[in-house]
Amino acid sequence: MRVFIAGMDGYLGWSLALYLSARGHDIAGADLLLRREWVAEIGSYSAIPIASPEERTCAYAERFRRPLNLSIGDLCDFEFLRDQLATFQPDAIVHFGQMPSAPYSMMDVSRCVWTQTNNITSNLNLLWAMREVCPDAHLVKLGTMGEYGTPAVDIPEGFFEIEYRGRSDRLPFPRQPGSFYHLSKVHDSHNTVFACKVFGLRATDVMQGVVFGTRIDEMGEDPRLRTRLDFDQCFGTTVNRFCCQAVINHPLTIYGRGGQRRGYLPLRDVMQCVRLILDNPPATGEYRVINQFDECYSVCELADMVCSVGADLGLETQQEHYDNPRIELEAHHYQPDREKLSALGYRPQHDVPDELRIMLSDLAPQRERIAAKRDLLVPDIRWDGSRRRSSILAPISERQS
Repeated sequence: MRVFIAGMDGYLGWSLALYLSARGHDIAGADLLLRREWVAEIGSYSAIPIASPEERTCAYAERFRRPLNLSIGDLCDFEFLRDQLATFQPDAIVHFGQMPSAPYSMMDVSRCVWTQTNNITSNLNLLWAMREVCPDAHLVKLGTMGEYGTPAVDIPEGFFEIEYRGRSDRLPFPRQPGSFYHLSKVHDSHNTVFACKVFGLRATDVMQGVVFGTRIDEMGEDPRLRTRLDFDQCFGTTVNRFCCQAVINHPLTIYGRGGQRRGYLPLRDVMQCVRLILDNPPATGEYRVINQFDECYSVCELADMVCSVGADLGLETQQEHYDNPRIELEAHHYQPDREKLSALGYRPQHDVPDELRIMLSDLAPQRERIAAKRDLLVPDIRWDGSRRRSSILAPISERQS
């Protein structure tokens, strides 16, 4: 299969390129290398050093005995993107090439506007380029479970049956995103639905949970093939951030009560999910939604697991509750469906404690590197538009008295 990966230099994109290449697929991709710039912009870097694009290109060629087909360019440049697809003629396109951080989108007006402009424009360019040069290709678009928010009812996979005033219909499930970033993904979903309808495209919208992990097997032991792992307040997602904090003996930063529940899955299982989706495309003109996660956990449950696994490895890990910089429910119902992946044959292969053990072992040699940026581990980007560093909360028993 010929697969084009938009955002090939990123956490997910680089991993997928190695995973699919190891299985004999013909891979090409594009990236403007902005993830590296965004993280540097806020004063951070990947916890695990990552190779330059040039070093990655050499390592890939040595590993797979063929050149890496990666073009440096902007997905918001329609001519560039159209020419890439016209030349490669992909069977499938995996769209990982967007700004993925809720906190970054909430920093100020310029980053908010840029996030929505960049994400929506790149997705629209991709839809129109597909229409022009590869209308039969299958678009696998990375959405997010954050599009749904935390409704007080169960969450279906994209659509639900509704009865209203004596009539019934199948409609998109209401979206209640929690940041300007998540709003950009809602717009992408709506635009993709419409493009499938009017252009006859086929697309799978992957509502992905929070991904964690430092490696996939296909990276081997060559450090040049490793993917990035961020731990700052913008790009360091919950589990990745907790593991980096644990190895430097920094208290795990729990926002508010820590009852926020989300779906999570290891990086290695993400690869299996995407492969199954690529192997089983929707019909021409079909827009399909798949919820992609393994299990749902609260933030406190994850923190407890990191502490437990850390203790087995000799780490003395503490937890601290900070006032929540986000505007979100901290105790809520959360029961999303996950039926379509199972129907495609998905079976989780990596449980959370085992994956945490691998992560902590991989991160231990980077203690000094992570500790040098410890001032970035307590958030100061707030959803109300202010910039105030979060403070430690009193124990829950005292707050309730």
